[in-house]
Amino acid sequence: MATPAVGAACLLLARAAGPGPRRRSGGGDQARPRRLQRAVRWRCVAELSREGPAPRPMPPAQLAPPLVPGFLAPPREPEREPASTPPPVPDDSLGDLDLELEEIPEDYINDTVVVASEQDSAIMIGKEQARAEVTHSIVFVTGEASPYAKSGGLGDVCGSLPVALAARGHRVMVVMPRYLNGTSDKNYANAFYTEKHIRIPCFGGSHEVTFFHEYRDSVDWVFVDHPSYHRPGNLYGDKFGAYGDNQFRYTLLCYAACEAPLVLELGGYIYGQKCMFVVNDWHASLVPVLLASKYRPYGVYKDARSILVIHNLAHQGVEPASTYPDLGLPPEWYGALEWVFPEWARRHALDKGEAVNFLKGAVVTADRIVTVSKGYSWEVTTAEGGQGLDELLGSRKSVLNGIVNGIDINDWNPATDKHIPCHYSADDLSGKAKCKAELQKELGLPMRPDVPLIGFIGRLDYQKGIDLIKLIMPDLMREDIQFAMLGSGDPELEDWMQSTESNFKDKFRGWVGFSVPVSHRITAGCDILLMPSRFEPCGLNQLYAMQYGTVPVVHATGGLRDTVENFNPFGDNGEQGTGWAFAPLTTENMLWTLRTAISTYREHKSSWEGLMKRGMSKDFTWDHAAEQYEQIFQWAFIDQPYVR
Repeated sequence: MATPAVGAACLLLARAAGPGPRRRSGGGDQARPRRLQRAVRWRCVAELSREGPAPRPMPPAQLAPPLVPGFLAPPREPEREPASTPPPVPDDSLGDLDLELEEIPEDYINDTVVVASEQDSAIMIGKEQARAEVTHSIVFVTGEASPYAKSGGLGDVCGSLPVALAARGHRVMVVMPRYLNGTSDKNYANAFYTEKHIRIPCFGGSHEVTFFHEYRDSVDWVFVDHPSYHRPGNLYGDKFGAYGDNQFRYTLLCYAACEAPLVLELGGYIYGQKCMFVVNDWHASLVPVLLASKYRPYGVYKDARSILVIHNLAHQGVEPASTYPDLGLPPEWYGALEWVFPEWARRHALDKGEAVNFLKGAVVTADRIVTVSKGYSWEVTTAEGGQGLDELLGSRKSVLNGIVNGIDINDWNPATDKHIPCHYSADDLSGKAKCKAELQKELGLPMRPDVPLIGFIGRLDYQKGIDLIKLIMPDLMREDIQFAMLGSGDPELEDWMQSTESNFKDKFRGWVGFSVPVSHRITAGCDILLMPSRFEPCGLNQLYAMQYGTVPVVHATGGLRDTVENFNPFGDNGEQGTGWAFAPLTTENMLWTLRTAISTYREHKSSWEGLMKRGMSKDFTWDHAAEQYEQIFQWAFIDQPYVR
């Protein structure tokens, strides 16, 4: 395999070929663009043919320090002599090439990228993507990431944000469990066994985990393998409820994530100690505690930082206090995770309510805290939205920020979506009407283009406000509308969807379950998307809806309030807004807002088209969110790391 230095030498040669001002000394030293580029390509290919293709350009990283006795990693193998770096090629050394002069535009070289690989070695023309001013080694720790394992928005975020950061020049690793359901592991088919294993001292024993690795989209996807991740059911439980050993499973993940940057040679280099750990929700929340209690006291990770990303504060990883010794943490660190339930939440009179709380431990020890919208960053500091952590989060308000999630426009783009029957864009909306007709046909509804089609996509539970939709449905069915729902969850609500469909065959369809292609077709085919969530840290469906020209009607909470701008027909610069956000959350408010949207759809076609186009023009891409995360990284490295 070629060393990274070979690729660097090729780029150096390319830069020597131009762009720069043309030099004229005497009569012979003139610009040599086109033929010199050809010679550069030949020289690059010659280097690669001797060494093999470089897998990716990689900045040298510092080697891991000697591990303190008692740390998890096995002894390192003897270090190999690093490959020598070829010296820079001076511009004058190219003068002996027999080149003919050929005029080309002066800005031609500015957009030239040298590509040298096994499949293709050529000089391609293309615009360089925006790069970060300062790059970091970033380690995402998560319980799920799309497309490998996903149960909700967390999987979408951790499958897309790392790719966006890598595209901006950062070195990015994602550490997650290697879930196997006992029948197939096709999601991990391209991940190879790294032959690295560690033993983790916790839960009364020493548990061995191994690492698998896949390099995709410029990201190192690292999968922690252990038998506790191999079982039927979903990621966190089965039909009987949450797995009883989830605390054990995600303790292993956190320990393994702390060791991965020290022991895994990915692309020829370890990540080393100066990492930015991005820990997501309670599953990864033990990482900042481990850094503070088991690494920094021994001089390891003293230059690392950690950021806690809260996707949903309702899930905190709370277990009985008696489980604390199982975590392998020093006894004096119990206070970081200590949690006491209020009296009303205790099971009986003798219950002291003592527990350990993974998420609380991260709130205490992380260097920065990020929520997935600005609105949610305020809500978590209130008694109503703080889920018992409001006072603690309020005390850390100086390091608390909100960043709205992005959407993957490779998957969610009406101009290219493979799941919808007809493509369209803000410049040509004709395809949306065809998508609506095809959706009505698929669902067995009357194909009426004049009738507003309202959609709902999500879990059938209390958070999503399904009980309120159920209450207004009799009144809503008196309107000349159609309604389509996709979701699963509470069995009683699933039964209600099916009974409502039988009572209103020409107006209502309920699809029990979840299907990615169907969710795309509902998003594209509906006119209105309803999201009456009681709380919504960010929400993605309203972002998808606006991208597809579907107008959202939402409860003004969390990320919904941040992303949906209320329609105003009398704005200073004409009509404004991308949908309707109503508050407070009552059946009367929701029904009145829906009727307003329905009448706007019927009676003000030009205003409705403006709503669609303004929504489609919003920038909710991950690149925009990645820029904001880079600012958080910069602030985190300015401050000293958490030290007790």
